[in-house]
Amino acid sequence: MTSAAGAPGTLWAISDLHIGYPENRALVEKTYPDSPEDWLLVAGDVAETVEDVRWALGILAERFRRVVWAPGNHELWTHPKDTVTLRGVARYEHLVEVCRELGVTTPEDPYPVWEGAGGPAVVAPLFLLYDYSFLPAGCATKDEGLKYAHGTGVVCSDEYLLHPDPYPSREAWCRARVAETERRLAELPAGLPRILVNHYPLDRHPTDVLWYPEFAMWCGTRLTADWHRRFRVDTMVYGHLHIPRTTWHEGVRFEEVSVGYPREWRKRPDPPGRLRRILPSPAREEAAR
Repeated sequence: MTSAAGAPGTLWAISDLHIGYPENRALVEKTYPDSPEDWLLVAGDVAETVEDVRWALGILAERFRRVVWAPGNHELWTHPKDTVTLRGVARYEHLVEVCRELGVTTPEDPYPVWEGAGGPAVVAPLFLLYDYSFLPAGCATKDEGLKYAHGTGVVCSDEYLLHPDPYPSREAWCRARVAETERRLAELPAGLPRILVNHYPLDRHPTDVLWYPEFAMWCGTRLTADWHRRFRVDTMVYGHLHIPRTTWHEGVRFEEVSVGYPREWRKRPDPPGRLRRILPSPAREEAAR
């Protein structure tokens, strides 16, 4: 695919591949670029085991010019079926090394610049976690929110499988990640728009449509609520909610790019596993006509 201006390639995105499901694994096997210049952004939840993460990202890295990965909560789980028993920061760092062996860009690497159609734009994969600040209505503290969630039976498996070691809590790990990432984004040179890629949305508004609003506690942090304005964001790419859609917030495009579980995507009219185009922006192309 080539833009009218002649810049080659397309910047695509996808997330929540969950290849532990055979149907989703088959979707990855059938995923190819349109052009040898295409990039692919993978916004987390590839799989629960390191072996599966390596398999999926390895296939995609062989096919796309560049693959950019941001971790989801499922990659960070220390799952009983995984032979890799690392926890917390050590597990994340191990996944980063796996990605580097495959040539996949991670949040620990220099942010690349997309020079293809719709560019140039800085592509910044982020790892931020959450801090329980998206509380249910009527709850003032994390403890109140968790008590309410347990009462409804809607509790994220992170509470049992995602360990923050050596941090004392997941929210402490989140605060450290937010501070470091904020510093890096502030140091980017002015002049280029940014594509931010994170497993969770930077703002709470996408969680307003959740069937179970209490699940929002595991969906981000209020600390990033102004980042789309502060850091000249063109598009905020995220997943996690399994509600693929485009929303606009204060003039910034928020793109949810998840595949989700087979029981979810079977209900949708569109074919499963379709890549979402980030650049050139479909919305801006339409506006220019």
